[in-house]
Amino acid sequence: MSLRGERCDRRRLKFKRTRLPVHARVLILARDDGLVGPLAEGLDGTGWRTITARSVYAGIAALTDLQIEAAIIDIASYGDEARDIALRLKAASGGRRLPIIAVGPPTPADPLLAFDLTLAPPLYFSQAAFRLESLVRTATAEEEFELRTETFTERGRKLEPPEQSDRPWRVLAIGEPTTQFLALSNALTKNGAEVVGAFTAYTAFDYLHDQPFEAVVLWAGDDPAEALSIAGGMRRNSRLYHIPVMLYLRSDADIGLTEAFHRGVSDVASPDASETETANRVIELAKGFRRQAAIRSALTRTRSSGLMDAATGLFTRELFAAHLARLTRSARHRNRPLSICVLRVNDHAELAALREGGWMDRAAPQIGSMIGRLVRAEDTAARLGAEAFALALPATRLASGRAAAERIAAVIGCTAFDAGDGRPPFVVEFEIGVAEVDPAESAAIALERAANRNRRAKAS
Repeated sequence: MSLRGERCDRRRLKFKRTRLPVHARVLILARDDGLVGPLAEGLDGTGWRTITARSVYAGIAALTDLQIEAAIIDIASYGDEARDIALRLKAASGGRRLPIIAVGPPTPADPLLAFDLTLAPPLYFSQAAFRLESLVRTATAEEEFELRTETFTERGRKLEPPEQSDRPWRVLAIGEPTTQFLALSNALTKNGAEVVGAFTAYTAFDYLHDQPFEAVVLWAGDDPAEALSIAGGMRRNSRLYHIPVMLYLRSDADIGLTEAFHRGVSDVASPDASETETANRVIELAKGFRRQAAIRSALTRTRSSGLMDAATGLFTRELFAAHLARLTRSARHRNRPLSICVLRVNDHAELAALREGGWMDRAAPQIGSMIGRLVRAEDTAARLGAEAFALALPATRLASGRAAAERIAAVIGCTAFDAGDGRPPFVVEFEIGVAEVDPAESAAIALERAANRNRRAKAS
């Protein structure tokens, strides 16, 4: 889907929007499809639906009318104007934090922060999808922290801002100490990184579990399969999942990029690139990870504000109502989706005896604590009643909201809770209601719609 020409035909854009059953998430600016055409097709297949604009005017129109989450700019198409175009897109994004990826050769310092990330072509779509996920989640989390700061300030609680650290970047280099690999390590050190070397996978995972790192460099060497197994192992570990991984190829390495990105590699260093260029890309990966980790940590610290439900660490009913109203107004202003989920413990005959014995009262705080750990840092989880919980999921559509609620219910449904008196442990099931907030409705109406769907699910 593309918008062509220098003039912005908004009527044509809106017509296309009503005809499509999907929502564009990524805006691509390029004068032709030579570089970005295959990228757009690949991203469409991964769920990151794209819309291509040929001019900044058409790009601004797309930002205004569509719920665009990120932008990709082909530097070769616009040359020196690319930075100015990026800044104009950010200014036109309607209050949204709009991550922008530049596709092109490494560029000089970017003092105005026009680009959030610069990637050298050819850009593989799996690589782009991984980076988009990271950038968009960070932007959503930063928006959420701003809103929580306002909500908590109204109640006399000041939130500490995300940490701004100037400590050296922590990079783990995994592989044999060959000349090429040592040259990269030296280039990283010159760029202000603290590099730790690990020669084997066992040593590498010992370091990863014992020390904090912001990027990992894998030397493909003679055995690329081992390097990919390490990347895959990191992606299967929830604590290591977000750490970016750079795969550093030897000149004669034989490895498929498709397999590499699907196994969890964030970026691939070409053997023809200089060590300085590759080191800059590793530092950029580390920088993005530090920013994401800082905002997640700041959001997590809000649970110790003293305003939360003491038993579960979730938002109280009153605090949730106030924050949900602010989230709804923000979603309307920023043209972002917002979904609300209501999860209520499914009532049945056996629960009556458990309630009389106080066992449900003991299980409810555990259930709430589990919900708090199963949602993203930028999501708002609340305890509405003794056995009822709610989620507000920013930048989330209805289908994704339902999937998140069902995943949480499934995990808790596999947990056994103590029933006492020699009785076997019991499990709980949830009635789930989900609603996506309509721009024309209030937070209370949207929450009521989710609750009504919850009741209808129970009746059926």
